[in-house]
Amino acid sequence: MGKPTGFLEYERASESYRPVEDRIHDFREFTTLPDASQMQYQGARCMDCGIPFCHNGCPVNNLIPDWNDLVYQGKWKEAIDVLHSTNNFPEFTGRICPAPCEASCTLNIDDNPVAIKLLERSIVDHAWENGYIQPQIPEQKTGRRVAVVGSGPAGMACAQQLARAGHAVTLYEKNDRIGGLLRYGIPDFKMEKHIIDRRMQQMSAEGVEFVVNTHIGVDITADQLLSQFDAVALTGGSEEPRDLPVEGRDLHGVHFAMDFLRQQNKRNAGDIIPEDEAILAEGKHVIVIGGGDTGSDCIGTSIRQGAVSVTQLEIMPRPPEKENKALVWPDWPMKLRTSSSQEEGCERDWSVSTRRILGENGVVRAIECVRVEWKQDKDGRWHMQEIPGSTFELKADLILLAMGFVNPVQEGILEQLQVEKDQRKNVLAATEGDRAYQTSVEKVFAAGDIRRGQSLVVWAIREGRQCAAAINEYLKAAS
Repeated sequence: MGKPTGFLEYERASESYRPVEDRIHDFREFTTLPDASQMQYQGARCMDCGIPFCHNGCPVNNLIPDWNDLVYQGKWKEAIDVLHSTNNFPEFTGRICPAPCEASCTLNIDDNPVAIKLLERSIVDHAWENGYIQPQIPEQKTGRRVAVVGSGPAGMACAQQLARAGHAVTLYEKNDRIGGLLRYGIPDFKMEKHIIDRRMQQMSAEGVEFVVNTHIGVDITADQLLSQFDAVALTGGSEEPRDLPVEGRDLHGVHFAMDFLRQQNKRNAGDIIPEDEAILAEGKHVIVIGGGDTGSDCIGTSIRQGAVSVTQLEIMPRPPEKENKALVWPDWPMKLRTSSSQEEGCERDWSVSTRRILGENGVVRAIECVRVEWKQDKDGRWHMQEIPGSTFELKADLILLAMGFVNPVQEGILEQLQVEKDQRKNVLAATEGDRAYQTSVEKVFAAGDIRRGQSLVVWAIREGRQCAAAINEYLKAAS
């Protein structure tokens, strides 16, 4: 596991960023990784901790100490093989995963964890540059046909694993390009889309058929799909956004975050957005409601579009600057985090609730807010209360709602299949046992956000892989 004394000898490294004044003028990725020799020092920092808590922190169960040691030894080809054994797309996770593995690292006890995410991305980028990543074409075909509905990371992982098992896989996507929210949700400055395209080329060579502009449940009915395939995997997202039911919500200039982000990614891909449909921040005072990653993406995109100001509002209290390690380690800590987009220039405010949106001639002009406080009742439940006399207004020309997602869209394929759902309207399917990832409908499986709700890219890849294994076992039993 690296060098036993490496964590004492070498400092933790991090990626370097292009200067803010440079990077805000384009949508290209702006991070630069240390060179290979420097990364070997980072691999050496992985200590012989006895119990690798990073395994538990990583949803895809990456064999982190193993490939850290291989990087330390300069065995990059072996490192990518170990990395790929648990993760189909480390170039995705190495860019956009929040790295719960690093929070679980033993060295994080003193805030100096191994640079696991940096090592992961270095391994896969090095592998692409040196031609280590090639199609894994199955020697035999099974003659079984599987449809995968939804081409985000869960769908891509599921499709790739099934194709490598010898099944004929068709991956359906309702949009015009493959990738789901990786394609039309994650800004290009966090992950350029050629990263997806080169994986598609590998998957195509392995036998995956990609079908875009095809909305299952609309263009192809559930009955038609079931009649054509031996198994169906539902791997769509949790796409129903959380709305803001306040006065003025219907004013022009109030939009869901994903509508805004999707348009910019399409522009970057060369698409033309009609002028009367365009959502742009240029020359505007922008309010982003929601303090998570999607809100941060809206900030970075607004700044690059030329916003006059950007303010991010969060209804929850400001997190502490530092967590209490004795209470939370090795679990994911609740603490204040500042993203690269927030560093580029925005005002952040916590414990703020929106009262109403104010407009003029049908167009938004301001937002009326109130400060709130959170109190626990005798049962330990938290309740929000407005603070009297704390109402205030902010100038607003564009308001972006980035408050997360509540559940998968119910109309269409889910309605037609009539699958059972849980209390949150996600597709009901267990992850273990004889019916792992199987829905209440015969030969229909579900994985990713459509099953577990809005979650991380690492969870999507994990569930896509496990769902593929469950489908493979189902098809073998059926044959």
